[in-house]
Amino acid sequence: MNGFDIVVHIVDDEEAVRHSLSFLLGSCGFAVRTHRSATDFLDHAAGIRNGCLVTDLRMPDMNGVDLLKKLREIDALLPAIVITGHGDVQMAVEAMKNGALDFIEKPFADDVLIASIRHAVGAVQSRLDHDADAEATRQRLATLSYREKQVLKGVVAGEPNKTIAYDLGISPRTVEVYRAGLMAKMQARSLPELVRMILGVQTRQNGWDWPHF
Repeated sequence: MNGFDIVVHIVDDEEAVRHSLSFLLGSCGFAVRTHRSATDFLDHAAGIRNGCLVTDLRMPDMNGVDLLKKLREIDALLPAIVITGHGDVQMAVEAMKNGALDFIEKPFADDVLIASIRHAVGAVQSRLDHDADAEATRQRLATLSYREKQVLKGVVAGEPNKTIAYDLGISPRTVEVYRAGLMAKMQARSLPELVRMILGVQTRQNGWDWPHF
C-alpha cells in the first residue's frame, strides 16, 4: 500500500467547505471521503483502518475535541488534523491532547494543509507497516513448537542457555538446537532482530502472554 491509498476523511458541517477541500485534495492525488457531521463520521469510523481525518473544530452536533474523544473510546482514533477559527487555539490544543497531530488556523494556505496531511498520511503508513510486521511475526510464532516457545521466552528475557536449560530440565546443547530452530522459523538474522520482533507483537497486542502468544 502506498500513501495515496490512504483515505482522507473530511468532517465539516459546511457543504461548500467539504467540496472545496475535497477538490483540493483530490487534485493532489489523495483519495477523499466527506462527512457532513461528526455523528455521520462516527457511524463509519470503527471500520476505518487506512485513513486520516481532517475535521472542523466547531460543529453544531459535536465539536472536534469531542469527536476525538469518542474515537478514542471506540479505539478508532485516526491521525487527525483540526481546522480552527480565530480564537480557538486553546480548544485546538485540547484537541491535540486528545490525539490530533496538528491544528491549522483559518484562513490557511493550501500548501500548509497539504503538508500537514502528508505528515498524517505518513503516520498512517508507519502504523500499517508496523501492523503488517506484527502480523507476520504472529504467523511465524504460530509455527513454533511448545518447547521452542519456552526457549524463546528465556532468550528474549536475556537468560543464558544454561539458565534456560536448568529451568526446562534439558541440556544446554538441546537449548542451542531449539534456539537455532526457532531463529530459523522466525527468520531472525540476529538476537536483537528477534527481540525487536517480539516487542513489536507485545506493543500491538495487549494482554500478550507467554507461551501462548
